[in-house]
Amino acid sequence: MNLTPERLARITEVTKRRQIGLTIILENVHDTHNIGAVMRSCDAVGIHEIYVLYTEEHLTEERLTLGKRTSAGTRKWVDIHYFRDRQACFEAVRKTYPSVRCAMLSPDATSLYDLDLTQSTALLFGNERDGVSSESSAMADGDFYIPMAGMVQSLNISVACAVSLFEAYRQRDALGYYQENNPAPPEFQSNLLESYLSRQDISNYGKDISPKDDESPLK
Repeated sequence: MNLTPERLARITEVTKRRQIGLTIILENVHDTHNIGAVMRSCDAVGIHEIYVLYTEEHLTEERLTLGKRTSAGTRKWVDIHYFRDRQACFEAVRKTYPSVRCAMLSPDATSLYDLDLTQSTALLFGNERDGVSSESSAMADGDFYIPMAGMVQSLNISVACAVSLFEAYRQRDALGYYQENNPAPPEFQSNLLESYLSRQDISNYGKDISPKDDESPLK
């Protein structure tokens, strides 16, 4: 692929706006279209990596491959770390994101708009039917909910994720995190730019070139 000056400038600008302190965890999300929609939202707010936890046996690698196809363009820019082991997933997340907040309507849940999403945070979302499991919720640092004024008190997973992420965008943008105050160190941005540019040389991009997780990769 020929890299034009305009394309290079675009990739460079996107890299400068990537956020080091914001990610999501998806637990047992079934619908591949939801996964694709979530990834597009992540890319839109500057997230460079997400974590996918599959503990249900019927969620196989074949399903994940289909999920990649629904978001083929975004897969160039958002790396996915896959896990089957819950403990390994949370340990990997907390190496970079100390705070994990669970999307769950519980008695002691905090409003989304009361969270400080300018701090390094991972937002945990569950599947379309059951939400976040009790096991994963217990490993988080607290629950949050999206305030609603209608009869229905829940949103589609991809919509809930988008609402939450754009609140994080609002908070971070107010502090200039997408401009001159981006806390990402120059080394991070340089390495990410190099990675992004290397991906431009791959024709028919569809293979998973995101980093492999030694802790608990999907087999």
